[in-house]
Amino acid sequence: MRIHLHCATLLLATAAFAADAPPPSHQLRIREVTTVEGVRENSLIGYGLVVGLHGTGDQKQTVFTTQMLANVMLRMGMQITPSNITVKNIAAVFVTSSLPAFTRPGTQMDVVVSSIGDAKSLEGGTLLLTPLRGEDGQIYATAQGALAIGGYSAASSGVSKQLNHPTVGRIANGAIAERDLAPDLRNLASLSLLLREADFTNAQRVALSINTEFGRPIASASDSRRIQIASTGQDVPALLARIQSLSVELVAPARVVVNEKTGTIVMGRDVRLSAVSILQGSLAIEIATTFEVSQPNPMSKNGDTTVVPQTTINTKDAPTRRIELPEGATVEQLVNGLQSIGATAHDVLSILQALKAAGALQAELEIL
Repeated sequence: MRIHLHCATLLLATAAFAADAPPPSHQLRIREVTTVEGVRENSLIGYGLVVGLHGTGDQKQTVFTTQMLANVMLRMGMQITPSNITVKNIAAVFVTSSLPAFTRPGTQMDVVVSSIGDAKSLEGGTLLLTPLRGEDGQIYATAQGALAIGGYSAASSGVSKQLNHPTVGRIANGAIAERDLAPDLRNLASLSLLLREADFTNAQRVALSINTEFGRPIASASDSRRIQIASTGQDVPALLARIQSLSVELVAPARVVVNEKTGTIVMGRDVRLSAVSILQGSLAIEIATTFEVSQPNPMSKNGDTTVVPQTTINTKDAPTRRIELPEGATVEQLVNGLQSIGATAHDVLSILQALKAAGALQAELEIL
């Protein structure tokens, strides 16, 4: 057993921040940074049955699986008692999908099939016809087909091997839309664009780009995300196609994203630091336990064989490691400095949080 205790990271930051500089920007098309308000996907869900498994399906204790099989057989004219069913090649599943915008009857969609019982694997299974419902309870699509599994599971003589998740599968184009949900855009008096990343500067720049293209003020930013556009009787699909093809110079946000579970850290190249000094030290305590067997003397009638633990404790107090970064340091300089002092991913996470708290990290810090 090992226990590692890391001492707190000390940050010394100057009061002055980096000199004001124009925010970095780059050219993007409007279609890449906006969506049309009201035009979106809708989630669908269904409850179905996967058959054809090779003994890896739900066991008998999964009552709802056998009950559903009995219901399916009843619709086909055969009445059976659920309590008398003992099969291992079927599995109860939830089926999920997304209904795209402007869906017409016959539109095909991918579906994800996930086991909800105690099935070991869905490999080789086929999903029976399953209705997919929206949040209003209405049926909008049906799904059926053979599953593709991105993994496997094998076991023999108490030894097992598993890759990825064999209880989740996917059916490409496995669902077919049954309803016409395409909105009529021809009668819209106005429409709105929504920025994927809210920013007042970018909203103003998008509106200005649209007005410059049409030579009159048809667009205005109502807030940091929404840009209102007056259609003025024009063909709305043609209007949107023209608008979405425009290029606009947008400000890129400075952001650091940290996944604390995996230790993954992603930092944009535009992230800047104020002048800062980082002191990072580590105190490691290692506790090792070994077990020795104590036995009584030969032919002894008194005494028992016992296991006696032997514990040793070693401590290591490493000297403080220090790096200094200049005013306006880049991410590359920060990473190189942290690597030079041997900081781990978890050390970097603690340092970034401390940098943000000290006001030296000029970026958004997002922890997943």
